Amino acid sequence: MKTSWRSASLVAGAAAVLALTTACGQDGGAAGTSQNVGATAAPGDVGDLGTGTGTSAGAGTGAGGAPGNAPEPAGKLSVSPNAEIGALVTDGAGRTLYRFDADTAKPPKTTCENDCATAWPPVAANDAIAGEGIDEDLLGEVTRPDGTKQLTIGGWPAYRYAKDTAAGDVKGQGVGKKWYALAADGKKAKAEPAAGLSTREDPKLGEIVVDGNGMTVYRFLKDEAWPKPVSACTGACLEKWPVVAPVRANDTEGVEKKGLMSFTRPDGAAQQTVDCWPIYTFAGDKKPGDANGQGVGGTWYAVKPDGKPVGAPKK
Repeated sequence: MKTSWRSASLVAGAAAVLALTTACGQDGGAAGTSQNVGATAAPGDVGDLGTGTGTSAGAGTGAGGAPGNAPEPAGKLSVSPNAEIGALVTDGAGRTLYRFDADTAKPPKTTCENDCATAWPPVAANDAIAGEGIDEDLLGEVTRPDGTKQLTIGGWPAYRYAKDTAAGDVKGQGVGKKWYALAADGKKAKAEPAAGLSTREDPKLGEIVVDGNGMTVYRFLKDEAWPKPVSACTGACLEKWPVVAPVRANDTEGVEKKGLMSFTRPDGAAQQTVDCWPIYTFAGDKKPGDANGQGVGGTWYAVKPDGKPVGAPKK
């Protein structure tokens, strides 16, 4: 039966604590002492984070948080998806956990104290539970300079960010180029690269093709596909309508494979096609989700997964 670290310590006594510490094989002073916590306790109450702002050195000012910057309970840890950052670790309340580049994992050591710990409250180790996607063996603890126990994941001390006020917030990502959301293995969370070509559901256009950066892909009605691809967009046209470079068939998702090929343009550049039709992006689209090129000049249209132009007039 699982018990909390604190309860186990009371029952087993100082001898058991010494045995567990030795089993971790960690050397160094109190700030670098780490051990596996077992992640066995029931979730504790999660206190308020307060407010604060961090700097590139981890310092910050603010009020609130746990008394004396003592670590706040973690609860049941889990892995949450984030489209921009990737899969990251959240606590029992759904708040993002972070790591600090100024800390170390081998051996575990925390360097965020005082005002820094107000802006970046440390996560307590005593009640951490390994939820879905979390390897219990990667959970440990480090003794902070004030003697409190802070959760580590893959050796890295775990923190929250005071400005993350709601579950799912990731406002601490990249702060000072030193703070990053934690992945389940203790590394920095990192999103998987998008497929070279995929699709997205546009609220007005329906399912359309996008490139690896999420930018809308277009067709030019003056182009030809049969018996071979021919692009009618040349010269200054290409400044507004850059060609989509070739992608591998296995680097696509949701796009029909038939007619998925590349060809060499007269200028020597290679261009991708969908259903043998040359495809482009639009310089007027500034971010993923834009479709400002739709219908331009009555000749440019977003592309369906089968290569057909969306909303083009019927011949």
